[in-house]
Amino acid sequence: MGNSIATGKLTSRELIEMELRHGAHNYKPLPVVLSRGEGIYVWDVEGKKYIDFLSAYSAVNQGHCHPRIVGALIDQAGKLTLTSRAFHNDVLGPFEEFATSFFGYDKLLPMNTGVEAVETAIKLCRKWAYLKKGIPENEARIVFVERNFHGRTLAAVSASTDPTARADFGPYVPGINIIPYDDLPALEKALENPNVAGFLFEPIQGEAGVVVPSEGYLTEAHRMCREKNVLFIADEVQTGIARTGKLLATCGNCSCSKGCENKYETRADILILGKAISGGVFPVSGVLADDEIMMCIKPGEHGSTFGGNPLGARVAMAALEVVRDENLAENAHHLGEIFRSRMQKLVDNHDLFKLVRGKGLLNAVVINDSPDSQTAGKFCLQMAENGLLAKPTQGNIIRFAPPLVMTEEQLNTACDIIEKTVLKF
Repeated sequence: MGNSIATGKLTSRELIEMELRHGAHNYKPLPVVLSRGEGIYVWDVEGKKYIDFLSAYSAVNQGHCHPRIVGALIDQAGKLTLTSRAFHNDVLGPFEEFATSFFGYDKLLPMNTGVEAVETAIKLCRKWAYLKKGIPENEARIVFVERNFHGRTLAAVSASTDPTARADFGPYVPGINIIPYDDLPALEKALENPNVAGFLFEPIQGEAGVVVPSEGYLTEAHRMCREKNVLFIADEVQTGIARTGKLLATCGNCSCSKGCENKYETRADILILGKAISGGVFPVSGVLADDEIMMCIKPGEHGSTFGGNPLGARVAMAALEVVRDENLAENAHHLGEIFRSRMQKLVDNHDLFKLVRGKGLLNAVVINDSPDSQTAGKFCLQMAENGLLAKPTQGNIIRFAPPLVMTEEQLNTACDIIEKTVLKF
C-alpha cells in the first residue's frame, strides 16, 4: 500500500474506499476520482477525460488551473504566504484597492470561504443595526428566504429550511425571519417590523435548483428595503463573478456598454463573494460595503488568521483580471442562450426532461420524476460514462454550470453528450 501511494498507482475504487475508511461521511460524490484538470476538462486517475459541467459549484469559472492564476500563486508562494493580520503585508492593500474599484465599493473585508463571508455579513449587519439604525440591543432581526443555501455553519443552518441541513444541530441562532422566495407581499409584511436590519438573499437560488426570480423582484425588493432603512444583502458566492452573464447577478439589466462599469440595477448594501473570486485555486472570499456600513466594525471585533493573506490576495487579483480580460461575462451570456435553446429542444421532444431554466451559464434541467426518485442521479452516472460531469440537486434537478472559458464548439459537444444520454437512457 505504501509503495502504491508513493507512485500514485491507486485505482479509483481503492481511493474511494480509502476516503470512506478514513474520512468523515459528510459528502456523497459521484464515483469519479479526478487527478488533473485543464480548462473545461478533467481526467480521472485511470486517464479518462471528462467535460466538467459543475465547475466546483461555480468556483472554477476561469477554468481548471488557469495559467495566469496558477502563475500568480507560484510566484507569491516563493515570497510570502502568511503574516496573519498582526502585521501588514505588501499585497493586501493593492488587492483591497483593486477589488473595491472592480466592484465599486468603499471597503473590502477579506475572508477565506463563502460561508465565512456570509457570517461576516450577518455580524456586520447586526453591528450597523445597533450603531446606525438604533435598534435596541439584541433585538436586531435579519430576513432570509425559504430554500436558501448560505452554507452550513450554525448561523447559516439556523436560516435554512432544509431539514437535512438543520436536523439535530439546534439550538438555533435567534433573530432570523424566513419568508417565501420571490414573494414581495411577504417581504413587505416582514419589513413592517422596525427591528429588521437586513434582507439576506441569493439573487438566483443555486442549491434550490437554479430558481430565477420573477422579473422585477430584485428591483422592487431593493426599493422596499431602502424605504424601510433595511440593508439589502446579496449572497453572490455562487452567482457572482460572471456566472450569470453579468459580473454579478444583481447587475440585472444594467446600462454598462464596455465591460463592467459598476452600474448595478440593484446595488447591494453588502455584497458577499467567494468561490470564483479566486478561480478555484486558493480559498478566498470577501464582503464589500461602503464606509457607512463597513466602518461599524472596529479592531478586535472580527477577523481571520488567513483572511487577507498575501497568497490569496495575489491569486484573487489574477482571477478577477482573467474575468475582465477574457470577457467571461459576455461569453457566459452568449453560451447560456445557446445551451437553454438546445435543452429546450430536448424538453419539447422527450418526456425525461420537464423544463430548463437559468441565466448565463448557471442552468438546471428538471427531470420528469418525483424529487425523491433516483432518476436524476442515475442520469448523471450515465452522463459520466459518456464523458460529462454534473450533479443532481433537490433530487430531480440537474445543475449545469461549466467553466466560463468554454467555447461554442465545446458547448455544443457537451450538449451532444447530454442528448446522447437522453436518447439511450
